[in-house]
Amino acid sequence: MLGSNINPQVNIRSAIDKLKECCQVLNSSSIWKTQASGTTGPDFLNQAVEIETSLSKSALKESCLVIIEKQLGRKRTSDRYAPRTIDLDIIVFDDEVLDNNLWTLNFIALPMAEIYPNLHHPALNKTLRQIANEIRDSASATTYSARE
Repeated sequence: MLGSNINPQVNIRSAIDKLKECCQVLNSSSIWKTQASGTTGPDFLNQAVEIETSLSKSALKESCLVIIEKQLGRKRTSDRYAPRTIDLDIIVFDDEVLDNNLWTLNFIALPMAEIYPNLHHPALNKTLRQIANEIRDSASATTYSARE
């Protein structure tokens, strides 16, 4: 999952180019524009990508994602909602949901539903597509066009 609200068009494109250097990018969602969460900062652009890698979760995070974030100028502060050049997170790995915010946060659910529409929430007995449609009806999120 990619997110940015500092020069997001450039940073998301750059992050995907750099991802291609350490793994195979199989699929990508639309880019979604959402309001910043937990702050009054600029809107975020978010995109989900499906990758193939021989790396473990921890190796992917440490030897690829963290490095890309640093290369693109990510500064981590005590404010977890601070604006950022890029944020790269593993949401699903080997069909295992690692971040349960997938089911509730629009900036994760909407792009991820494009890639994993039939991912099933075990307790709610709903697919990610169904949950994303419900979230979309109540959230201010739109697909982003580069012409904006």
